[in-house]
Amino acid sequence: MALSGMRGLSVFISDIRNCQNKEQERLRVDKELGNVRTRFKNEKGLSPYEKKKYVWKMLYIYMLGYDVDFGHMEAVSLISAPKYPEKQVGYIVTACLLNENHDFLRLAINTVRNDIIGRNETFQCLALTMVGNIGGRDFAESLAPDVQKLLISSSARPLVRKKAALCLLRLYRKNPDVVNVDGWADRMAQLLDERDLGVLTSSMSLLVALVSNNHEAYWSCLPKCVKTLERLARNQDVPQEYTYYGIPSPWLQVKTMRALQYFPTIEDPNTRRSLFEVLQRILMGTDVVKNVNKNNASHAVLFEALALVMHLDAEKEMMSQCVALLGKFIAVREPNIRYLGLENMTRMLLVTDVQDIIKRHQAQIITSLKDPDISIRRRALDLLYGMCDVTNAKDIVEEILQYLSTAEFAMREELSLKAAILAEKFAPDLSWYVDVILQLIDKAGDFVSDDIWFRVVQFVTNNEDLQPYAAAKAREYLDKPAIHETMVKVSAYLIGEFGHLLGRRPGCSPKELFSIIHEKLPTVSSSTIPILLSTYAKILMHAQPPEPELQNLIWAIFNKYESCIDAEIQQRAVEYLALSRKGAALMDILAEMPKFPERQSSLIKKAEDIEVDTAEQSAIKLRALQQTSNALVVTDQRPANGTPPVTQLSLVKVPSMSSNVDHHVADQGLSQENGTLTTVDPQPPSADLLGDLLGPLAIEGPPSADVQPQQNIVSGVEGVPNAVEATAIVPVGDQTNSVQPIGSIAERFQALCVKDSGVLYEDPYIQIGIKAEWRAHQGRLVLFLGNKNTNPLLSVQAIILPPSHLKLELSLVPETIPPRAQVQCPLEIVNLRPSRDVAVLDFSYKFGNDMVNCKLRLPAVLSKFLQPIPVSAEEFFPQWRSLSGPPLKLQEVVRGVKPMPLLGMANLFNSFRLMVSPGLDPNPNNLVASTTFYSESTRAMLCLARIETDPADRTQLRLTVASGDPTLTFELKEFIKEQLVSIPTASRAPAPAPPAPQPTSPPAAALTDDPGALLAGLL
Repeated sequence: MALSGMRGLSVFISDIRNCQNKEQERLRVDKELGNVRTRFKNEKGLSPYEKKKYVWKMLYIYMLGYDVDFGHMEAVSLISAPKYPEKQVGYIVTACLLNENHDFLRLAINTVRNDIIGRNETFQCLALTMVGNIGGRDFAESLAPDVQKLLISSSARPLVRKKAALCLLRLYRKNPDVVNVDGWADRMAQLLDERDLGVLTSSMSLLVALVSNNHEAYWSCLPKCVKTLERLARNQDVPQEYTYYGIPSPWLQVKTMRALQYFPTIEDPNTRRSLFEVLQRILMGTDVVKNVNKNNASHAVLFEALALVMHLDAEKEMMSQCVALLGKFIAVREPNIRYLGLENMTRMLLVTDVQDIIKRHQAQIITSLKDPDISIRRRALDLLYGMCDVTNAKDIVEEILQYLSTAEFAMREELSLKAAILAEKFAPDLSWYVDVILQLIDKAGDFVSDDIWFRVVQFVTNNEDLQPYAAAKAREYLDKPAIHETMVKVSAYLIGEFGHLLGRRPGCSPKELFSIIHEKLPTVSSSTIPILLSTYAKILMHAQPPEPELQNLIWAIFNKYESCIDAEIQQRAVEYLALSRKGAALMDILAEMPKFPERQSSLIKKAEDIEVDTAEQSAIKLRALQQTSNALVVTDQRPANGTPPVTQLSLVKVPSMSSNVDHHVADQGLSQENGTLTTVDPQPPSADLLGDLLGPLAIEGPPSADVQPQQNIVSGVEGVPNAVEATAIVPVGDQTNSVQPIGSIAERFQALCVKDSGVLYEDPYIQIGIKAEWRAHQGRLVLFLGNKNTNPLLSVQAIILPPSHLKLELSLVPETIPPRAQVQCPLEIVNLRPSRDVAVLDFSYKFGNDMVNCKLRLPAVLSKFLQPIPVSAEEFFPQWRSLSGPPLKLQEVVRGVKPMPLLGMANLFNSFRLMVSPGLDPNPNNLVASTTFYSESTRAMLCLARIETDPADRTQLRLTVASGDPTLTFELKEFIKEQLVSIPTASRAPAPAPPAPQPTSPPAAALTDDPGALLAGLL
């Protein structure tokens, strides 16, 4: 930015730099903006010099991070200036301040086109640079043909043609459906014959974009790419200015090899031989030197060559040479080179023939597992995991277990999962597998998921020879003074099921087993107590006839937990106590668990779902970041008077691409975790404190007429759903898609209304997952877009259609999702006021000839902004009385309710963050619930609800909702009513059935992976 002759701009910049704090800077900026605004109002008196100076100031203020919402027209008008200084300012400032959807850009299209087709090369370069930086659809429709002509023009200088190629590349990436490239194969082939390396490099970038979308049309370019590589590898006719540290144009070499990777194979033997000669020369000529810049350039070429060798499925001799070269890299001192060596060796594992060669470097890879740099340790772990087989599984798993004790917390969960999977897949014998899992739990219990110990229980249950050994190992771990709670779970389960097989071993009598397990009871949480109670029942069963002392001890424990507030613990204690009094019949009731049916391991399935090759992943993310976005947010601004909303389009933030593989959304089960509600009621009060305001408890009929008009006033939307809500309920099946979704979209949405993570949509090509966090009136929802196929998804677009009560901001979504890749798109949500409207994701993409469009409701529903809160009788009744009648308290008789037990209804309310308070209502057929609602307008607002059911008719009930805000009361009442009338399958809890033991047939609970659930299901 040339500042000569612009003293005012220089003084302004000096003033900004001399500001002592942010407040001074803001005051100086506001003063300057006011001055510029005043001068622009009197534009006729401005000279071109002054206009240029003020536009420069606007740009500088914008670069400091301040909003500049005026002066755009003045900047655009400078593009039409006849002189270079003013035109330069106009182009630069317009490119920085305006996005592709700005209306002012349309005013400049003719001027920009005249500059492009004119003969002034400087003006051509300015115009091409601005168009390439903005890349809007209007520019593509109006200017792409002129840019194409300029690219292939024989009269244009190389400098102009370079910029034309890059401008066309940007237009094509942003608008592939607008830029017409039909029949461009021959022209691209001619461009690849270009002798000027600048034009050739820019043309190669354009070719990479073209072949990534359709390689079939560009087979004629493949031999030209190989010739270009030959020319560079032999350093033929490469000018000095394109030689970087002795390497001929490394950027062009990398782009050329990347273009070749989009072609599936090379059939012509001469072309293939020439290419492998070049690759051989690159592999042989690359070594580690002291100069960092030369290393970076040569390694960029080398690693792209390795990727091409793997893509072409080269002969084993060349593969061996690649592995040997990478083996040298992982042994050098420079950490960056070690990292790249490990990452590329992991990619080499995709070629199965080289696994034996990679094993030769196992010792060096294990050494890298102890590297000070955590990123190198992660790559070493990935490589060890990939190269493991039956021959080296013991060594690798033992190394991982040893490393587990000193590993960072950030890695321990991943280490635990991978060690468990390797032990299962490659165990030489099952006793070793049991040893590994128990060691794993002992060393890293906090990071061992339940799936791991569920799986070892399945193995032991299905292998009778293994049962005494597993029980003995569990008994050994219980002798330790302090063990993790997960170890208590698995040990208690194994001893309960198989402890009787230990026979007369020292310390293994029923009383001794009970004592050693009972010592752990005070140290465990409420989720573990049910497993311990089941173990006590099993010990008592196997000790028939039991010792009186042991029986009395266990009965005392069951008696103690009969009045526990936790329904699961209470139910088990009551039932086990009743069952244990049946004497010898207990042997049939608590019979040994049947074998599990053969099925794929949930651990291995989880690994297959989340495994993405780390090197491939980093390349995918790099390419995804290079793509620009079609992610838009449609803001719905509804005036209070009910006039049609004014819709605006605005670009949103750049995404942060996380490298953590753990963020991958697998195909998760969407069943709700059932809540629990105690059945023990405290002593009821003498009077109905709730009924004194609401009348008799019996359901009498519809609410009085004076309530209904008030509801209509509060709603404003009842009976006339808004456009967003109407759009949201369009099922994909009703749209003209040839691609049908997998599973029910409605059921997935309902499940995500209860859960915070899961799959929102899936079809044969893509899976859209969601992971959400909610805090008060704000939420952060991450969309995981996963390409399930080996071809890219093109023309990806995501538009958010928000209701008026939500403020939404979606990060950029790339136009192309590469093969087998996953991208993450965060969505920030702010709840402005209570409403039941839902936001809609209008998502579309293209796969081959299929254009898929789906409109998906996002689970940012009213219940996500609720926070359950326990309320005592002393707090509840004053609040309930203070909210007297409409519009703060609304009551309605709801008919057509799907029948369900009271416990199931309580679980449903709890799942939607309405905390049910048992015992507050003296009538056992009624429920009382409380919660807090958060929004920007209401902040924290207490909400109370009462549901009065009729035992004789479960299809109707009376619902009363109260809060301090009329709109909130109405919206919450309608929301609860929707859940009761149309209950999602995933949210419904089954009624607790009385015990019905049938020892002649295996229990249905044997189909679950959860041993804790098995014990409960058996009863």
